[in-house]
Amino acid sequence: MFKALCTVKYAVPDLAAAKAWYTKASGVEPYFDEPFYVGFNVGGWELGLDPDLTAVTNGPGGAVAYWGVEDVDAAVRHLTGLGATVVDPPQEVGGGIVVATLTDPWGNLVGVIKNPHFTR
Repeated sequence: MFKALCTVKYAVPDLAAAKAWYTKASGVEPYFDEPFYVGFNVGGWELGLDPDLTAVTNGPGGAVAYWGVEDVDAAVRHLTGLGATVVDPPQEVGGGIVVATLTDPWGNLVGVIKNPHFTR
């Protein structure tokens, strides 16, 4: 049975560049930093970067992980300033929930969400 989101892993062809980008994007330094994987602890959940593209390639794969933020518009400005591209601009989807979807510089989908129904 699922308890909570634990890890989001993105496939990245350039681990050093992705590590630098996600450090700036998240404001968090990696807690695990090896040539085969970089892991960040973002609010108690893991953001993982994997340079091994043999099993999973970078880019959209049909799933989007949404990272909780205080201000979706500000998060979109921050991420696009770092080179992300907006796929779906900020929109209220009901119940006061605001979401947006972007791609990182490697084509992976990155969602941001402000959900007043959750405290995390």
